Amino acid sequence: MSFASMADRNAIEDEMSWEDRDLPKTIFGLLDRTATAFPDRPAVSYQLTSGPADKAETLSWALLREQVVQAANLFRSLGIGENDVVAYVLPNCTETIVTLLGGMIAGIANPINPLLEPEQIGAILRETDAKVVVTLRAFPKTDLAQKMAEAVRHAPHVHTVLEVDLNRYLTPPKSWIVPLIRPKATSDHKASVKSFHKEIARQNRKLDFADSQGDRVGAYFHTGGTTGMPKVAQHQYSGMIYNGWLGHRLLFSEQDNIMCPLPLFHVFACHVILMASLASGAHVVFPTPQGYRGEGVFDNFWKLIERWQISFIITVPTALSALMQRPVDADISSVKTAFSGSAPLPLELFRRFEEASGVTIVEGYGLTEATCLVSCNPPEGAKKVGSVGIPFPHTEVRILKSGPDGLMQCDVDEVGEICIANPGVFAGSTYTEEVKNKDLFYHDRFLRSGDLGRIDADGYLWITGRAKDLIIRGGHNIDPAEIEEALLSHPAVAFAGAIGQPDARAGELPCAFVELVGGTEVTEEELIAHCKTHVHERAAWPKHMTILPELPKTAVGKVFKPDLRKMAITRVYNAALEEAGIKARVVAVIDDKKRGLVAKLEANGADEVAVGDVLGNFTRPWDWAESDGSAG
Repeated sequence: MSFASMADRNAIEDEMSWEDRDLPKTIFGLLDRTATAFPDRPAVSYQLTSGPADKAETLSWALLREQVVQAANLFRSLGIGENDVVAYVLPNCTETIVTLLGGMIAGIANPINPLLEPEQIGAILRETDAKVVVTLRAFPKTDLAQKMAEAVRHAPHVHTVLEVDLNRYLTPPKSWIVPLIRPKATSDHKASVKSFHKEIARQNRKLDFADSQGDRVGAYFHTGGTTGMPKVAQHQYSGMIYNGWLGHRLLFSEQDNIMCPLPLFHVFACHVILMASLASGAHVVFPTPQGYRGEGVFDNFWKLIERWQISFIITVPTALSALMQRPVDADISSVKTAFSGSAPLPLELFRRFEEASGVTIVEGYGLTEATCLVSCNPPEGAKKVGSVGIPFPHTEVRILKSGPDGLMQCDVDEVGEICIANPGVFAGSTYTEEVKNKDLFYHDRFLRSGDLGRIDADGYLWITGRAKDLIIRGGHNIDPAEIEEALLSHPAVAFAGAIGQPDARAGELPCAFVELVGGTEVTEEELIAHCKTHVHERAAWPKHMTILPELPKTAVGKVFKPDLRKMAITRVYNAALEEAGIKARVVAVIDDKKRGLVAKLEANGADEVAVGDVLGNFTRPWDWAESDGSAG
């Protein structure tokens, strides 16, 4: 049964409590149930390259279970118990799936973004106290092996590194060439380096140990991390199984094929899709190591849909925008629905996609701290474009605001902080660092998301922005989403990000950054004029516009605003110094764990007092590039 309305959703919830549902209690139990029911059906498929006729590897459910069990046995043989951590730093491939599931069965799996710098990866490995790391063997066109050699040096408790060789996915002559041009990876860490494939092959195909008896922490997922040091969220079996149950109950069966070009270090791919596949028996296709970022994926996307007879597309707004710059050049009649998450979907992009593809988009909402899923537009009911739909069964959402006696509930359509209670919320222990759980919960049950939103009279949830993303102009709150929506309505704009740039008088003024659709032209002045027509609030008109060749984005396609803030701080501070006739210049902006974004200056002979007189008018701190942070 899917759902078309709040009444349908409530009827599912009213059947019984979450605790009374007859579901496996462990990840192995979930995998074993599905592999027993559908042993010969396809479970996962993977293409190293994106061509619609390129070599692909498909594992049946029986074979996936076998390989996952071998991985779990391997990890146990390396000393991994239920409270020990297996980290992986991998692009998408079959081994990534096997490591994730095997790691969660043997101990705690810790996926890490391969795009992070070695110092950040090392910090996560230390935070989670990882003992075993699975990563790539040196391979052409990637420096991951070299980065990991450095990262492991920063994590002295890692005793074993297991290397995955992507060369096995290639066919001759490419597979013959790789050994000849393979980069040399050197390291001075003390961990033992072994072949993942050779070690797996030595393991039994039945579990060598007793499965866990019930619920426990099975995964650590870091949040953010493209700058600064990420926070690490703890995920229990129950939360992951809840996400899988939702996918099975509401959407997928063993007959479905799901296209998921999202990274397997993110909850969207790992929990929303892979867990739903484990629960339902649906087949998931992962194209290329980099997913949507992979070479040729956008150009071949519609042909890949036809090849695999995809029924569900998993995507994000930035990917949808890129797809709209390419013609639909294949038979995609097998597609039932496209699911979009990670960021609000602009109305104009929604219309463009549905008109071009004939495919309905369903928007949803989730977050790493809640294991993931919170709400979505009803697949078979009214879809309010711009909303993220209605809360899932067994999920309760409250909108809260500050009142004279603390937090209080908002009225219908009143904007406040979105707070969530569901089986995916590990109340009181969301983060591994205890101090980061302080003030994170309301009534010891509702996770405070940090997202701003409202619930309308029909029960639909609307995201209005991030609390920390608000532009505060002289005490007046400006939602950057209004500026971004206006810019995205311009036919030349592919992506947009609005932030508050520092201002000596107002604290912040709105500014915007855009990336253009390929082959189009528009000036920054024309875009500001466009905003003045389409942004109804005068105070929200951008005071500066920057056209970039490409906006910075996260691995799941969100516009990465910390980088935009760094650009704005650099531009504004340097302009102020130049106007004052001071030769000091901002050469970097760093993300300090305690102070936030800090401008780093080269003095160029300038006097510290004079610099302080100018930059002291702004709220963001500064110090000298070579100092210990004593200025600003």
